[in-house]
Amino acid sequence: MLKPEISTLINDQINKELFSTYLYLHIANYYTYENLLGFANWFNVQVQEELAHVRFFIQYLQDNGEPVSLKAVEADNTVFQNFIDPLHLALKHEQSVTASIENIYAVALEKKDFRTTQFLDWFIKEQAEEEKNTEDLVKRFQLFATDGKGLYLLDTELAARTFIQPSLTN
Repeated sequence: MLKPEISTLINDQINKELFSTYLYLHIANYYTYENLLGFANWFNVQVQEELAHVRFFIQYLQDNGEPVSLKAVEADNTVFQNFIDPLHLALKHEQSVTASIENIYAVALEKKDFRTTQFLDWFIKEQAEEEKNTEDLVKRFQLFATDGKGLYLLDTELAARTFIQPSLTN
């Protein structure tokens, strides 16, 4: 059994991860509408990654005899003004997810819940990677996508991204 506060925080994190899927679907739909299918693909891969995170958190609660509490997920209705706006939003969002996971880690450490800190170690590493990948995408957009040809080439490159099923043992 987990401490109630930890269980609550992880249930909240599940909903934050579900919101991530909605946000990234929203962004992918925007890029699809704008005919930037490589960018749409990049965010559709993100959707799959976020759903994998949801499953990991759910499994952790179940493995520890805790109930899973799924709540309604609000849709993000941000209206983007240009092609880089979604990238900035995604980076800001990843930073907020990192802060949320770090908060759970800090509470688990305070409560001496070492099982949960060990479980969260993977997410701490994953979030560093998520932030770096998104930040790199913003920087690459700023460097290369300032004209139609650069945007086309970056979009073509992003179309090659594929989903690799994560494992907590990596």
